[in-house]
Amino acid sequence: MAQSATYNLNVYQQRNPKASAYYKCVENHFEELERAWDDIYASRYGFWRTYVMTVIYRYLDCGDLHMGFARVRCEECGHEYLLAFSCKRRQFCPSCHQKRVIEYGEWLLAEVLKDVPHRQWVFSIPKRLRIYFLYDRKLLAKLSICAWKVMNAYLKSVVSDDTAVPGASIAVQTYGDFLNFNPHLHAITTDGCFLDDGSFKTAPGFILEDLEEIFQYEVLKMLKKEGKINDAVIENMLSWRHSGFHVYIGDRITPSDKTGLGNLARYIIRACFSQERMVYVPAEDSADGVAKVVYTSKDRKSRKVFNALDWLARLVTHIPGRYEQTVRYYGFYSNKSRGMRKKTGTDDTIPAVMPNDLSSKESRQNWARLIQKIYEVDPLVCPKCQGKMKIISFIEELDVIEKILRHLDLWDVRNHDPPPQKVPDYILELVCDETDSMIPELEHWY
Repeated sequence: MAQSATYNLNVYQQRNPKASAYYKCVENHFEELERAWDDIYASRYGFWRTYVMTVIYRYLDCGDLHMGFARVRCEECGHEYLLAFSCKRRQFCPSCHQKRVIEYGEWLLAEVLKDVPHRQWVFSIPKRLRIYFLYDRKLLAKLSICAWKVMNAYLKSVVSDDTAVPGASIAVQTYGDFLNFNPHLHAITTDGCFLDDGSFKTAPGFILEDLEEIFQYEVLKMLKKEGKINDAVIENMLSWRHSGFHVYIGDRITPSDKTGLGNLARYIIRACFSQERMVYVPAEDSADGVAKVVYTSKDRKSRKVFNALDWLARLVTHIPGRYEQTVRYYGFYSNKSRGMRKKTGTDDTIPAVMPNDLSSKESRQNWARLIQKIYEVDPLVCPKCQGKMKIISFIEELDVIEKILRHLDLWDVRNHDPPPQKVPDYILELVCDETDSMIPELEHWY
């Protein structure tokens, strides 16, 4: 929404996250969530992680000039604006995570994936086992290893070459369509193997039933080794008519389909929720005086109504830990393998999917520094003369911040409240449904 200050063309008019329904939901309920966690949610979602509050506080300050900013100046006409720092929090700040998604997709195609056919693999596990991964997030890394063992063994066997090595990038997703905890894996995997002579051999078709059985064996063996299940549980699960384990393999993506591969790269680390699919109903606007979140499924065919506190509790379970990896690389695409090839100068024997435009070391360092400090990238084009803009300083000292913002009449500026959101009557009549949901539809990559 518009600020109370007069619009000033000399100051960059950045996004206003405080006007969003999502921001208001978080702001209104995060303190209550922390207080109520042990009594209400600990038995359902595990212990309270103190890092969650760090993420929330950083998000609430994201895009706020009062927390620091960069001064951006046009080298040609002298136009200048202020660009607020971002929080860079994963899976919680919609803007920062979306920027990360786009950057990751570009980096993966330029630095990791080679110009060979690929496929998407998806691995999912039965509901009975998901709780172990919720209470012990370190198991997610081991689940990724289980999937890699399946892909590695199968692709090597069908290529039939002792030097064959496939490559894979495996991303962990912990969420279903309605933020239920549903740990599963999305992988971008070479559709074949790289050979020692620098060539690539494509794999034939797949037998899914055998792959699901192998994946089931690897996961059950891993959980038993970790002390989470015993032989009785394994015997019981093996007697099920439907195991609950699933392996999905998508169509082949040819090297020429860079758009399809880029979409898939962005999809595998997509955000766990969408602001566009949520409606926040504050307590004062709710018929029973309890704040609600109405959330629509990705296919737009169903809705669920949640107590706002319950919805927020679901959401924070998907925040990765401070140093938690959500994407891992294996085989030909592993960090070790890529590093060794770069040392020997053989990494370009098979080119990357997309050429890397950032050939200069200095250019890469400047780019990295830019994305570490600020959110936007495109505003480096002058809105007045279309000339090149440059960051001339980072302002982080509180007294300097206050002095500049007061000079620009931006200190302690309050946002107008957004207009009351009209909520259709039929939404408020929906019944809260806690039923678990399955993996989101895979054909929608966004």
